[in-house]
Amino acid sequence: MGALWPRLAAGRLRLLSRRHRAPPGNPVKEFEHLLGLWALRFLVATLAITPIRDIFGINWLRYRRALGLLAFYYVLMHFLAYMLLDQVLNVAAILTDIGRRPFITIGMAALVMLIPLALTSNNWSIRRLGTRWNTLHRLAYVIAAAGALHFSMSVKVVGPSRCSISAWSPCCSPGDRCASPICAANVRRPMRRSDGSP
Repeated sequence: MGALWPRLAAGRLRLLSRRHRAPPGNPVKEFEHLLGLWALRFLVATLAITPIRDIFGINWLRYRRALGLLAFYYVLMHFLAYMLLDQVLNVAAILTDIGRRPFITIGMAALVMLIPLALTSNNWSIRRLGTRWNTLHRLAYVIAAAGALHFSMSVKVVGPSRCSISAWSPCCSPGDRCASPICAANVRRPMRRSDGSP
């Protein structure tokens, strides 16, 4: 599994480079939006792992860390594309955007919250933090909601494919995780037998 996310990241980067040799409209904005879209997709996929296991009994937990790190790397590349290609390292303009444009403020907050999650996505941190690790990584739900809001606000015309990614984020909310064990229990209930049952 350790080599899974580098292969996925390399494959996605090759696809992005092919798709953006001659993009329509503003190539920098299109590139930024595509990186952000895939970051959000990987984040939602990461959060969907536990509900899928609880509801459908499909265990993909071994892929969750790789998907989460991919989400972080795509968010980081999305920010670097904005900082290097869009603003050309104009720090004053970047700070002005963060302060005056709400969707950039929300996106920057999501990036800042993602950093400790990425840094603690390892076995040593899990052992070191104990139960605090679970509390910290619940920030992923806030980040997913912030990312969906940031992406929806950043595009002037949100097409059906872009709306769908935002619609998926609430499905992976903490409320869904609370409900998923109940759903799973309902699915497994016919298999339980009380004393004396046939």
